[in-house]
Amino acid sequence: MAAIIDGKKMASDIKEEIKTEVENLVKEYRKSPSLATILVGNNPASEIYVSLKYKACKESGINSLIYRFSDTLTEEELLKKISELNANKEINGILVQLPLPKHINTEMIMEAINYKKDVDGFNPVNSGRLMNNCETLAPCTPKGIILMLEKYNVEIEGSNVVIINHSSVVGKPLALMLLSRNATVTVCHIWTKNLKEHTLKADILISAVGKRDLITEDMVKENAVVIDVGISRVNGKISGDVDFKNVKKKASLITPVPGGVGPMTVAVLLKNTVEAFKMQYKR
Repeated sequence: MAAIIDGKKMASDIKEEIKTEVENLVKEYRKSPSLATILVGNNPASEIYVSLKYKACKESGINSLIYRFSDTLTEEELLKKISELNANKEINGILVQLPLPKHINTEMIMEAINYKKDVDGFNPVNSGRLMNNCETLAPCTPKGIILMLEKYNVEIEGSNVVIINHSSVVGKPLALMLLSRNATVTVCHIWTKNLKEHTLKADILISAVGKRDLITEDMVKENAVVIDVGISRVNGKISGDVDFKNVKKKASLITPVPGGVGPMTVAVLLKNTVEAFKMQYKR
């Protein structure tokens, strides 16, 4: 029977550490880190995520500003707002909540954010730095997964890791971060043939698809570490990619949904905001 990775507890501990660090920064600089979040449209899930981030910032002593716009906001208007925030020395972190309306080019928006204020880690500069093992402002979910594995003393070096996701938000940056720790990494996705053939080889299996019960017990190697990043809502209930009830009988470690990777993503956002503040003040 698998031990449960308690992402909620880990995130809470990180928040306490950040709160102490912020208090020390305030003593030294007489100001606390500030995060600006841009929310375009009224996506209910995005509203929830932004509210969680705002609450976490408040609990940690980080100033949080939310800029809300209707989904009729033009790309030009959004770029102008980002330019203003880039130039504002009182703003240390900038986060544009995804997804954006279809008429806005997401890649262009991510590139417009000053890489020193890019707390999501999506700017091409920060993405490129992962190639050289620099994770100062790494994407929050992948970094949160790495912290969980390290906290639970999971041996990454030499392990076979299978990631089911090849997005620039999770799969690609996570693959680079695991490679830098000497794992052997296989990246699967919707076009992968014979998925089970790959997952059965995984010492560490990470799924971030958003499809309920995609990963079943027969797809998991005995004593594998299983990290469930996927979120889907069925009949009002939140579920992950993993058939948790049955897979936990076979795995050695497993994350629940909710209460696993999600809280860690928010905790790393706070860490990145503090790091951005320190970068801008050349500490």
